[in-house]
Amino acid sequence: MANPQVRPFQSGELERLCKVLADTSTGLTGTELAHKLAQSRVPDVDPTNTKWKRLFNALAARQSEVGNGNCVLSFVRHALEPARFLGNTSTFESFRSDVNGVLAFHGLEYRGDGKFHAVDKAANLSEAEARAGRLRAALSARGAHADVLASCRKELLADNCFHAVQEACKSVAEKLRVRSGLQGDGAALVTGALGGSTPLLRINTLVSESEKSEQKGFANLLVGLFGTFRNPTAHTPRAAWRMDEADALDLFSIASFAHRRLDKAVRRSHLRAGA
Repeated sequence: MANPQVRPFQSGELERLCKVLADTSTGLTGTELAHKLAQSRVPDVDPTNTKWKRLFNALAARQSEVGNGNCVLSFVRHALEPARFLGNTSTFESFRSDVNGVLAFHGLEYRGDGKFHAVDKAANLSEAEARAGRLRAALSARGAHADVLASCRKELLADNCFHAVQEACKSVAEKLRVRSGLQGDGAALVTGALGGSTPLLRINTLVSESEKSEQKGFANLLVGLFGTFRNPTAHTPRAAWRMDEADALDLFSIASFAHRRLDKAVRRSHLRAGA
C-alpha cells in the first residue's frame, strides 16, 4: 500500500506508539531518534525532554500542522526498516506487533516487507491483545513447535501466561502418552516411557555411554519441566504465582525442544528384534 492517507493519531494512540519506539531499554537511542525524525521530515521541537515525550511532542506538532497522521507512518517506516534488524528478528517482531496493535485502529498493518498494508479496521483492540500479538511473534521467531502453539492459542490470545504455561506442559505430557501408549502423568509417566535400561521410548540408539546419558538427561529434563512449571500453576492461586513473558518464552522453548525429541523418538515395539 503506497503512501496511505490516514487521520491524525489520537493522543492515546500516539503515546502508545512513542512509548514502544522510544522505550528506555529497547527503543531508539537519543541519536537514533534525532536521525529518524530528520529522515521523516519531522522537526525535533522538544530535544531535551525524555525520549518518548520528545517523540510524542514532535509527531503531535507535525500532524497538527499538516492535518493528517502520515508523518507518524513515515517515522514508523524509518524506525522499523527491516534491514536495521538483521540478526535480531525477535526484536523486530516484538516492535512490529506492538505498533500494529495501534495501526489496527487505522486499518493498517506494518509487515516484514517494510510496507504498510490495508487490513480490516479494528473497532476495539485491548492492551492484552497487543501483548498477545507480541508474544506470538516472539514465539514464531524462536521457532516454537506447532503443538505448543496449538495447545495454548486461547490463552495466548488473552496473554494469560499463567494458564498458557499449564497448557504447554500438558501438551508435552499428552505427546508422551500418545507416543508411548501409557497413561498417567508427571514423573511416573516420564519414568515409564523413558526410564530403565530398555526404555519404551528411546531418543537415540543407546549404544554408547554418551547416548545413555542423553536419554537419562532428557527424562530428567521432562521431570523438571513438570515439577518446575506445571505443578506450581496447577496447585497455586494465579495471584500468588507470577509468570512474566520472558520466563514464559523460555518455557515454550523447552516445551518445543521436548516435542521435537519426542516426535523423533522410537517406540520399543517398533524396533527390530534384538535392537
